[in-house]
Amino acid sequence: MSEQNEHTGACEEYRSIWGHLRELEFRQGYLDADGVRTRYVEAGSPDAPHVLMLHGTGGHWETFAPTLGPLSEHFHCVAVDMVGNGFSEKPDHDYEIPVYVRQIHAVMDHFGMDRTHLIGMSLGAWVAAATAVRHPERVGRMILMSPAGLVATASNMARIRAERTAAVNDPSWSSIHKVFEHLIADESNRLPDLIALRQAVYRRADTRETIDHLLILQDAGARDRNLIPESDWAAIQAPTLVVASGKDHGEYRSTAHTVARLIPDAEVFEMPEVRHWPHFEDPAAFNPAALGFLGK
Repeated sequence: MSEQNEHTGACEEYRSIWGHLRELEFRQGYLDADGVRTRYVEAGSPDAPHVLMLHGTGGHWETFAPTLGPLSEHFHCVAVDMVGNGFSEKPDHDYEIPVYVRQIHAVMDHFGMDRTHLIGMSLGAWVAAATAVRHPERVGRMILMSPAGLVATASNMARIRAERTAAVNDPSWSSIHKVFEHLIADESNRLPDLIALRQAVYRRADTRETIDHLLILQDAGARDRNLIPESDWAAIQAPTLVVASGKDHGEYRSTAHTVARLIPDAEVFEMPEVRHWPHFEDPAAFNPAALGFLGK
């Protein structure tokens, strides 16, 4: 009887990505973007102001599951699996920043987004910032979380490459779980179906075959030629909110505050108790801040 009660209690506390989506009207599909079969999710009225959401390295659109519902009440929201990531196509060439920017530009064209707000996390923040530098007329406001693209240390690049390569070579539950230890601070927020999704991606043959293409930005030479120089950060015209995650890797914490100083009139939103995925780990804090900033 006690085992049954214990099991029932565990079920009552079960949390899932679907908990964020079950009452949301949304559409998932695939589109051709710069020749890449691209997985996307869309929510909200197409007549509302646009918001495009970009995940981090190895990610997929579900990282924005806690954000889609609240934001789609006011905005037309689209999140994608970027080229070589998630369940999108993984062509046989390196995925450097211009490749991502072309794909994002094509996604915007597909959805008729002459101008859009951008929300990017880590690699997604790098791509968002590069888009704002190269196509300023198409970017409204930006929210950058755990931003990359300013500096790169050899130790952090080596850590990411080793961690992700190990997970792809051995996509066991424990191996995937180790990846999320660096992404989400609180164990209770490392949802089982989130780990299962990443496991499904890493078990794919095309992921194993193209992992070096995906991790090209962890190589010093490629990283250096793709980094955004300080002068370009300082030239960004888009009003920007930078999320500073207090428990994130030191490189991302320092980058957040540095780019906030470089981008004219950027604002900083401090989230001291979260790690690399602030919007996923604490949507109760992130979503109102995002709505307030994007709605200005």
